[in-house]
Amino acid sequence: MRYAKTTRAITVTVVPIFLEEQSIPDENRFIWVYQVRIDNESPRPVQLLNRYWHITDTLGRVTEVRGAGVVGEQPMLQPGESYDYTSGTPLSTPSGIMVGHYEMVDDLGDHFQIDIPAFSLDSPHQPIQLN
Repeated sequence: MRYAKTTRAITVTVVPIFLEEQSIPDENRFIWVYQVRIDNESPRPVQLLNRYWHITDTLGRVTEVRGAGVVGEQPMLQPGESYDYTSGTPLSTPSGIMVGHYEMVDDLGDHFQIDIPAFSLDSPHQPIQLN
């Protein structure tokens, strides 16, 4: 599944992938990677300064992650440019949800946030319930 959200003409697209081979369900260890693409469709150059993630597992436990850049970088995107990266997260439950934002700055020094779309972390180990 692909999730996308646009804020101030900057689109963030996320594709989560469950890693069966690195997960150990019997030990409550479930691993995902998520591929992120940031498209600068605005007329200004922008730089990603910081990230914020709000991760909630099946039991409602929340983990917050804040930090500089993504995967050790603070990429600068010119108008029309894209930036791709892959990261990951473990959970102790078979599913969860992630949402967040990036702090950006444009070439005029204007700081602003762009939303990361909420996306579902679903493993085949989560029972499906029909409502």
